[in-house]
Amino acid sequence: MPTEMNEPDEKAIRAWCMYDWANSVYNLVITTTFFPVYYDLITEKAYGNDIPFLGRTFKSTALYSYAVSFSYLAIAICLPWLTALADASGSKKRFMQFFTYLGSAACIGLYGFKGEQPSLEWGMGCFVLAAIGYAGSLVFYNSYLPDLAPFSMRDRVSARGYSIGYMGSVILQVMGFGLVYYFNSRGDAALGMCFTFILVGLWWAGFSQITFRHLPKPKKREGGALFSSGYRELHKVWLDVKDKILLKRFLQSFFFYSMGMQTVMAVATLVGSKEMGLSPAKLIISVVLIQLVAIPGAMGISRLSERVGNIKMLLGLVVVWVLICMAAYQVIVRRQAGENVEIYFYGLAACIGFVMGGIQSLSRSTYSKMLPDTFDTASYFSYYDVVEKLAIVAGTFLFGYMNELAGTKNSLLLLIVFFVLGGISLRMTLNAKGADKL
Repeated sequence: MPTEMNEPDEKAIRAWCMYDWANSVYNLVITTTFFPVYYDLITEKAYGNDIPFLGRTFKSTALYSYAVSFSYLAIAICLPWLTALADASGSKKRFMQFFTYLGSAACIGLYGFKGEQPSLEWGMGCFVLAAIGYAGSLVFYNSYLPDLAPFSMRDRVSARGYSIGYMGSVILQVMGFGLVYYFNSRGDAALGMCFTFILVGLWWAGFSQITFRHLPKPKKREGGALFSSGYRELHKVWLDVKDKILLKRFLQSFFFYSMGMQTVMAVATLVGSKEMGLSPAKLIISVVLIQLVAIPGAMGISRLSERVGNIKMLLGLVVVWVLICMAAYQVIVRRQAGENVEIYFYGLAACIGFVMGGIQSLSRSTYSKMLPDTFDTASYFSYYDVVEKLAIVAGTFLFGYMNELAGTKNSLLLLIVFFVLGGISLRMTLNAKGADKL
């Protein structure tokens, strides 16, 4: 595990946290709120629930889930090599910039996904590229955490980044809601959402300049051709990860509970719309609630983990996720029986927000504490991010497939299985050597 560093650069840490402020608007506005609502609105109007795409007909929710799966599978295939190449060449900031600009441009491109017969190929293509840009930039961003923060500060710095991100995303969310309200009063709420997509791209690219200006330039590896050096970095990290029991068990646990958590985040808005009958305005309010509750969740859980330990804290959060999924199943049952479940949905949103903020920030900082003293942080974090992306691929694909076979309500039972497997694996991680020091 890494040793303590002397005198952390507070300006660089603030700049690093600002990237959470810059990119979190994508995760909230595109992934969670406006785009799912917009996608449902425009496809329902043009095609109904059965959508023709690339020669096959899909259910609306299933096509959305498959698009998420494809985008994260693409980036999972590329990331290990790209991060090894970045470490070998000392250019992880440039890779981070490339993916940032790709994602922000794709968000702006979503403005073109409109009309009576919208181009699904254009819309889903921009959606996929935006996800690739977000996920690709994030692995290089995360890899700076062990470079900037001492071991004892990583939980709090990671939580600080997520908290700042949640605050920024809520601000842009409110601005987007204002645009939707303005255009809705003129009979075209969808156009307000389209302008919000442009705003997301500009916000993401613009505020990231603060991060790029102040992050330190990584050191370049000397000797050997660039591509062969990249291969050596990748092979070296793979051998090290394979031999570390604690690291392997944590990544296994992270895979399972990320399958559940990331799928919930990807499809929650569509579930609220399709299964619980909530209006777009009420869905947006629930997502704002999630983000606001996530701020104290991230900060409070990071401090509580200092007392009980990171792995035990993560295990407790996974148990809460199981309870949330069970409660969501019951809410859908009540909705199908004719009850008004709006208040229950808001309660679920608050619970999701609190544990979401904590588990995301704590997972990132816990992994960073397991890494050895090394400059190859991008290569090491590529394994963390590839595990997360593969979890998203598996989770969203299986959710979409289960949705087609048995409906949304029964798909929630699958999410419970993911979280239970993650909890069992975390319990095993507690027994690994070094777990008590986290």
